Amino acid sequence: MTSLTAYGGLFAAALGAASILPMQSEPVFVALLLFGDQPAWALVLVASVGNTLGSCLNWLLGRWIEHYRDRRWFPVKPEQLAKAEAWYRRWGKWSLLLSWAPIIGDPLTVIAGVLREDFWVFLALVAIAKTGRYVALALVTLGFF
Repeated sequence: MTSLTAYGGLFAAALGAASILPMQSEPVFVALLLFGDQPAWALVLVASVGNTLGSCLNWLLGRWIEHYRDRRWFPVKPEQLAKAEAWYRRWGKWSLLLSWAPIIGDPLTVIAGVLREDFWVFLALVAIAKTGRYVALALVTLGFF
């Protein structure tokens, strides 16, 4: 496998996994760590950038879709949206440090867009969370823990 193919596949998997699509990037990341010829730092970098950009797409989706909140076809019921907004307001921007977590991470990044979290604050917190997850996964996979 060429490095370009490996990095491109990992980037696509990480981007998709951070979006609202039901995907995971961890199996690709771990497989490349164990069987690939790419250095771990480069894999962490590519996966982190892809995953962070996927979350930025969620933030943009939140900013855009909020305009359609009153439409009948809106994918989230008003009660659910109010509950998510209340949760985000309670915990604030620091909850974005959980954006790496399965199930809750993607909705957090969408709600941050709906609630108009400052993009640069959003980007910094999400990048820290996403990079931290891949660093921890690399350390565990390579036997440092």
